[in-house]
Amino acid sequence: MKELKIESTLYVYDNLNELDKDVISLMHKASEARDNAYAPYSKFNVGAALLLDNGEVITGSNQENASYPSGLCAERTAIYYSGAKYPKAKILKMAIIAGSTKSQTTEPIPPCGACRQSIAEYEVKQDLPIEIFFMGEVGKVVKSNSLANLLPLVFDKSAL
Repeated sequence: MKELKIESTLYVYDNLNELDKDVISLMHKASEARDNAYAPYSKFNVGAALLLDNGEVITGSNQENASYPSGLCAERTAIYYSGAKYPKAKILKMAIIAGSTKSQTTEPIPPCGACRQSIAEYEVKQDLPIEIFFMGEVGKVVKSNSLANLLPLVFDKSAL
């Protein structure tokens, strides 16, 4: 038997004001996208914003459905739209803001597993890490320099 130790490095900021101006702007875009979420069932609204290497900012919000598996998370909404609209552009940064409409969310909310896998697909495809910033409605912001920190044993095309 051999032990495999996996480590991830994340950076935690006390609030948005500690971030660079371009990231603060991206987080505000994610917050605006969150306002467009359709989450009548979970009451949990999420907004995502992507900064592409062509300077474009793409946003997405979660869109629920009475048939739960038919809904789509904010991160995947934004990623898939960027891939459809700008197929050659690379995603440089992703900002995510999430929270319940029932009570204020103060803890950072990372992408779900399905979104992590989708982000991984684009990070592998573009051969460039995507910086990911995530938070609740207020409070701390977590930064990952790559999806690999959030999904270290990635399933990708090399397994096929």
